[in-house]
Amino acid sequence: MSSSGKGKVWPAEWKTTKDLITGIPMRQLTNYLAHSFHLYFTNNGWYANGSKLLFGSDRNNSTNLFSLDLNSGEITQLTDYTQDAGVGIQQAFINANGLEAYFSKGKQIIAIHLQTLEEKVLYQAPEGFLLGNLSSTSDGVWLCTCVKEDLSDRIPTSLGAGYIGFEETARAKPHCKIVKIPTAGGESQVIHEDKVWIGHVNTSPTQPHLLSFCHEGPWDLVDHRIWCLNMETGEHWKIRPSEDNVFVGHEYWHEDGVTIGYHGYTESLHNKDGKFIGSIKYDNTDKAESAFPFQNMHVHSNDASLIVGDGQQTSAYHGAQYQDTVCLWKRREDGTMEGPRILCRHRGSFQAQKLHVHPRFSPDGSKVLFTSDMTGYGNLYLVDVPDFESLPMQPE
Repeated sequence: MSSSGKGKVWPAEWKTTKDLITGIPMRQLTNYLAHSFHLYFTNNGWYANGSKLLFGSDRNNSTNLFSLDLNSGEITQLTDYTQDAGVGIQQAFINANGLEAYFSKGKQIIAIHLQTLEEKVLYQAPEGFLLGNLSSTSDGVWLCTCVKEDLSDRIPTSLGAGYIGFEETARAKPHCKIVKIPTAGGESQVIHEDKVWIGHVNTSPTQPHLLSFCHEGPWDLVDHRIWCLNMETGEHWKIRPSEDNVFVGHEYWHEDGVTIGYHGYTESLHNKDGKFIGSIKYDNTDKAESAFPFQNMHVHSNDASLIVGDGQQTSAYHGAQYQDTVCLWKRREDGTMEGPRILCRHRGSFQAQKLHVHPRFSPDGSKVLFTSDMTGYGNLYLVDVPDFESLPMQPE
């Protein structure tokens, strides 16, 4: 392999410490004087039968795509771009065949073969539009994204660092188009468009004709957050139709590919209360929601039985003890939630999008992956999931 750039192999950086609250072994996967981060929590980064993990890192003053061997700890650099290339690694997505991944570079979508590291341009956003997140269908045939009208000449934005321009963009209702692109190459197709900010385009992991998307913006500002689209017919519909002063979001697909998970809150005159976690099938049947008195930035689960959440940065809650923890909830047979129980303390700052904790279960549910800058730089952490009852309860 080369001594630098594409194909460079970095020696294992991982080390194991014990969490100060639970005593559970916590493996720090990366340890470099630059931010490293895993893929967005809706995007599965495991491949090669679970033996490798995709992640992004800012090494050598540039953001690039890397692969970590979970058996040896060795890290392979997959791309070699300079600082000003405009590479979007956090939204990278792996094809269902496990051989190809996709990421954005400026207004282009790049496909990279995960064995040969050969790259090719798959798509170019049209003039006047910017790329959104990426998601590939469960049969591997299509790559889906959303292109958003470029409003940068009117609205200063820095969405990745502080959500600057977030509300202003939502109020401006930019023209957006959901596009599907053949992964084998060829003409793209616009399958949905609207004069509203569209984001979080997520394909079902088992149903190649289904994807979810959202009307992006502050949850209490948008007309409705979660939507589903039949890519074959063009039909789209609301998921979990809203009620007055009830807001849901951060939606994600369960592993069954027919159920969508989310969390939400009820807003009263003075504050956000009535926090709950829920799931519902894409046809709006089998809704299950449970109240829990805990604030999360994001939650994730492979099904409805065990949920992981990342709390909030402590400063946002006036120093509330143990808010900066990764916690688990378990659904009882009667539908109520038991927990939160503390898995570990993440101590993440949430200062930028790449430093959001974004906990995610491994595909087999045995581990939780998250990002934290507890050491000063963002790094990846992996924790085994123990018996739920062995974990301490989150203090009131």
